[in-house]
Amino acid sequence: MTTTPAHQAPVRLTQFAHGGGCACKIPPGELEEVVAGLTAPPLAGGDTPLLVGLATGDDAAVVTHRGTALVCTADFFTPVVDDPYDWGRIAAANALSDVYAMGGRPVLAVNLLAWPRDRLPFDLAREVLRGGLDIATEAGCHVGGGHSVDDPEPKYGMAVTGIADPARLLRNDAGRPGLPLSLTKPLGIGVLNNRHKATGERFAHAVATMAALNREASEAALAAGAECATDVTGFGFLGHLHKLARASGVTAVVDTAAVPYLEGAREAVRDGYVSGGTRRNLEWVAPHTDFGDTDEDTRLLLADAQTSGGLLVAGEVPGAPVVGELVPRGAHSVVLR
Repeated sequence: MTTTPAHQAPVRLTQFAHGGGCACKIPPGELEEVVAGLTAPPLAGGDTPLLVGLATGDDAAVVTHRGTALVCTADFFTPVVDDPYDWGRIAAANALSDVYAMGGRPVLAVNLLAWPRDRLPFDLAREVLRGGLDIATEAGCHVGGGHSVDDPEPKYGMAVTGIADPARLLRNDAGRPGLPLSLTKPLGIGVLNNRHKATGERFAHAVATMAALNREASEAALAAGAECATDVTGFGFLGHLHKLARASGVTAVVDTAAVPYLEGAREAVRDGYVSGGTRRNLEWVAPHTDFGDTDEDTRLLLADAQTSGGLLVAGEVPGAPVVGELVPRGAHSVVLR
């Protein structure tokens, strides 16, 4: 947490936001209604064909130009932790993750900053930007400025452009029956962040998980021959898995006992630190999911709104647990066992 003079209380950034991290996303069902029918027709005379657009709800847009795939994305959110430097690191890792989830390598980012200039000092904003710059530097990605606005609620993130081999993309519509499902980061980030927001208790292991790049996971997935992946963020594990299964025309069967969770996540659910975003995620996927005899706490954890979560890969990724498999399409897109 940011240090301040002894006569002042520490600034808790999470108290300046109505939600935290990716839990502040517009609910997936509402968002799909908003963007329905907004797919643009092919551009006349265009020399940059659109490979991945809005249709499948993938992690980033992809166009090809002179044999190279350009991967473009943007992601920003309200404070997920109180420490401004950590928030910057997490937001940058989260934005870069969309490029890794497509099998790309980020090369250029620009900052997106909204700041309540009359309520929070700019030295905190500088720390946020410094955290983002450090993570982008770790990723080998240039940061070339950005855009800022005066806003009653602080928000930070990045617009990122990456490059990839168009023949070796990771797409959410490329899943096939018979493929295992691997998950490269544990779940539970959302409930721990919600506990942090409510109590001020800091969870260093959750911060480390969120700030970790998905670079190695992406490279390992490509090296293993994977063609289908997504990252697990605001729509939760179940939401992103539903989108992958729906786009691929398959059913995902999940071994709930194999899914990893962060230490303290189950206790946070038990104690009631569940965000509204997580509950909306669970409500959205319920018609498409066979929950079997899975208990309510596990359902909430599987729908937990993650911030900068891991990759969910159709294929085996060395070092990552296998949490299920894809099977031919059945009555539901997701089945829990």
